[in-house]
Amino acid sequence: MISPCILVCSIDMKTGYCFGCGRTRDEIASWIDYSDAERGSIMDVLPARLETVERKPRRETRRQRLAKERQSI
Repeated sequence: MISPCILVCSIDMKTGYCFGCGRTRDEIASWIDYSDAERGSIMDVLPARLETVERKPRRETRRQRLAKERQSI
């Protein structure tokens, strides 16, 4: 199952989004129950959400690096 988690798990109190992945608490808790289509539609909006959080993760994770490599193929 694809997940946007980068193991930077902390919620921005201003936006309600995780600093690492951009999901809400409810989305994180329900992730395993969502269909592939539901997960895909949430993942489509995560980059825009992450632009609204006040701080960014400090390091690139292995998962992020692999995602970039997949996109460039």
